[in-house]
Amino acid sequence: MSLNECYTALEGNFDDVLGRLRSEKLVQKFVLKFLNDGSYDLLCRSLESGDYQEAFRASHTIKGVCQNLSFTKLYASSNKLTEALRSGWSEEAGPLVEEVKKDYQQTIGAIQELQKEAGA
Repeated sequence: MSLNECYTALEGNFDDVLGRLRSEKLVQKFVLKFLNDGSYDLLCRSLESGDYQEAFRASHTIKGVCQNLSFTKLYASSNKLTEALRSGWSEEAGPLVEEVKKDYQQTIGAIQELQKEAGA
């Protein structure tokens, strides 16, 4: 899987991130680093414990990283979740958590495939 194919699989914008970072090697470096980012785990733990302020912070971090890396689909869902958690738990947050989980798994799956084929 090429880096461009990875972006297609995770429904991101490869041209946008390449325009920002200017190097496929640099883009790939940061894409692969996403696998080690602990924000998603923090989000899940915070939601389970009812710490919605920490869940807000975690979703905000995911949103920011996704925006910088042009992970368009995960950015969109994490942005909506961030806003839903801004003032604590809201009724709309539940379905958005599920959307973020689904989009995160799609994103991670594509990156893991890239990692496997890149031998990284």
